[in-house]
Amino acid sequence: MIISPWNDPFQLLLNPFIGAIAAGNCVVLKPSEFAPATDTVMKKIIEEVFSKEYVLYIQGDGATVIPAMMNDFRFDHVFFTGSIPVGKIIYKMAAEKLVPVTLELGGKSPCIVESDANIKVAARRIAVTKFSNAGQMCVAPDYILVHASKKEALIGALQHSLQQFFGEKAEESYNYSKIINEKQFNRVSAYLKQGKIIYGGRTDISKLFIEPTILTDVTPDMPVMKDEIFGPVLPVIAFNTAEEAKSIIGNHPNPLSFYVFTSSSKKEKEWIESISFGGGCVNNASWHLTNHHLPFGGRGFSGMGNYHGRFSFDTFSHRKAIMKTPTWFDPDIKYPPFKGKLKLFKWVIR
Repeated sequence: MIISPWNDPFQLLLNPFIGAIAAGNCVVLKPSEFAPATDTVMKKIIEEVFSKEYVLYIQGDGATVIPAMMNDFRFDHVFFTGSIPVGKIIYKMAAEKLVPVTLELGGKSPCIVESDANIKVAARRIAVTKFSNAGQMCVAPDYILVHASKKEALIGALQHSLQQFFGEKAEESYNYSKIINEKQFNRVSAYLKQGKIIYGGRTDISKLFIEPTILTDVTPDMPVMKDEIFGPVLPVIAFNTAEEAKSIIGNHPNPLSFYVFTSSSKKEKEWIESISFGGGCVNNASWHLTNHHLPFGGRGFSGMGNYHGRFSFDTFSHRKAIMKTPTWFDPDIKYPPFKGKLKLFKWVIR
């Protein structure tokens, strides 16, 4: 069974589905009910192409439909993309029947901007991915940790990039998205009351619009630094030493993604080796998701297992280990009595 979320409803259902059918499986597909237009289109495509005995497309409230299916039937594998709390529920239900799972979850993905980073390039690459889909993307940079010496320069460059990308009125920009529904709008807009707004901050619930927003003066105890933001709000925090930055990252271990901007191969290596995360980029953000040669997945709190490209095929396959032995040669050394045979036996099997 493949269960997909609402933020990228088409890609996150069909991408693992391709790997599942390539590996020869029958599949149950459960899309998110919160993207009804895409849901309708996908249902039409799937049911016109596949017989229900091979691919079954299930609609409805996930909180009701998924437990019912998992209670009544034992799946060979459950693939879930979504939030950490729901992922835990799926994992518990699967464990009752010892069903293997792949969990693609979220987490607060940090973005490090070192003192030697190319600030103009860093700002453009962070802004384009953080505010893609209005920040509703699991691999979006959740917050920035920037060296104190470059904080003001980075904020200025981010503001410039946002002006270039979306203009003065982002709500009128073809390139800027809206929030999925009022529930998510209310959740994300509440973060605007925390810290200090340096850029953005305008909202319009009638349009489900939240302006691209940069925050400073946030503290670890604020909800914006405790929750996965999953919206167009970007906290920027200064650090003086790597230890300071690592202590902040340590509040939310095992992020799905990790990004570091630096011109130093030494710093790059130190950051990548010292932080536990699913996948990431050096001098870029989020684009590792698009490379089918790389396995995509989290670890610990951000999930388990991976997929994309060949890795999707492997996820939905089981490798049977088979050893075939000829009968024409059957030496006595393999059989009792063993006394005096050890040295020769070691030589034979090495």
